[in-house]
Amino acid sequence: MYKNLVLLTALLALCVVVLGAYVRLSDAGLGCPDWPGCYGRISPHHAAEEIARAAAVRPDGPVSTHKAWKEMTHRYFAGTLGLLIATIAVWAWRKRGITGQSPVLPAALVGLVGFQALLGMWTVTERLKPFIVSAHLLGGMMTLALLVWLALRQLDDGHRMDRMSVPAQARNLRIWAWLGLALVYCQIALGGWVSSNYAALACAGFPQCNGAWWPEMDISHAFHLVRELGMTADGAYLSGAGLTAIHWVHRLGAYVVLLYIAWLALWLIRSGTLRGTAALVLGLLLTQLTLGVFNVLLSLPLPVAVAHNGVAALLLAAMVALNFRLNMDRN
Repeated sequence: MYKNLVLLTALLALCVVVLGAYVRLSDAGLGCPDWPGCYGRISPHHAAEEIARAAAVRPDGPVSTHKAWKEMTHRYFAGTLGLLIATIAVWAWRKRGITGQSPVLPAALVGLVGFQALLGMWTVTERLKPFIVSAHLLGGMMTLALLVWLALRQLDDGHRMDRMSVPAQARNLRIWAWLGLALVYCQIALGGWVSSNYAALACAGFPQCNGAWWPEMDISHAFHLVRELGMTADGAYLSGAGLTAIHWVHRLGAYVVLLYIAWLALWLIRSGTLRGTAALVLGLLLTQLTLGVFNVLLSLPLPVAVAHNGVAALLLAAMVALNFRLNMDRN
């Protein structure tokens, strides 16, 4: 039952990440302008009058019934995820003698998901500040990654595979696999910064950006973390050159990740080591690149943009699985 609970929770974490992307990309992040309820109510149905008044004042504003339901559905799923993680932590602590596993990771997940709740609150109360929105995304991705590691530990079921199941030359790639995981996570951070600053369409065309290989950019203001949405740290409007810098740096990062992860995956495939996991990583990598190109060429259609976030989460999970397998004898 514990193993099934962990697997279910990891799957739910993936759903929460994708649902959060859908809420953000459909501009529903302020569908309920308070937290944790909606106008202090348990659901948009109970807050129908307040929502109707807000929509009447600003028909094109961030509040509407369908946006409120999107936002609250994400909160319901995230709340359920938090309860399941707390249950896992209690179970892991009470049954640590039976499972033979340390409860440190489940306990760390409780702390992480608690901080995620604070970031979710601040996302709303601080009116979608880019740094907070991006941190909320990264916290969700980190939660997913740790749950995947925990789930893989349960699937291993305490039985350690023979060291020789992972050849010595593959074990020598451990540091490079960890670096690959870090690169994927950093690229997700850059993608979150693009999304939270609404810079996805700042570069028109592919592979060039606005007809240039090195477009006009304002790096100094683009990556200043403490500022309002659409503004510089000085309170001026963030220029188009600033948005271009955010987008182009993310695109350059994609090239770096593509080359590095492709090299790592192909090396493993050719060596016959962890071929299935490496092939999965390579397939997800190419799918992610394709979705990124389609986002630019098709002007960010919502299904493609959400899929781009979902495949990023799957790629992160696959890289976690790859590192787990390479470190099987140490787990």
